[in-house]
Amino acid sequence: MKIFENIINHKINTITAEELMKYANQFDIAVNRHQARKIAEYLRGKNVNIFDDKERAQLVKQIAKAAGPETAREVNKLFMQFTKQ
Repeated sequence: MKIFENIINHKINTITAEELMKYANQFDIAVNRHQARKIAEYLRGKNVNIFDDKERAQLVKQIAKAAGPETAREVNKLFMQFTKQ
């Protein structure tokens, strides 16, 4: 399973705003284009492990600062979809 975690984490750490919008639409999560752009800029190069609860929680807090708490909750839902096993 570690290989899948690495692939998903790599995608999160290199995601574009357009890809984030596509995933948000696919999983019915409310994120607008401006928020997606801010989140993607923040994530780029962070090298976070969304499978680690502490790292994911800290990341969501940082996203809340950048894009607002409601958006952070929505993005966390998306992360939870990615980490379901």
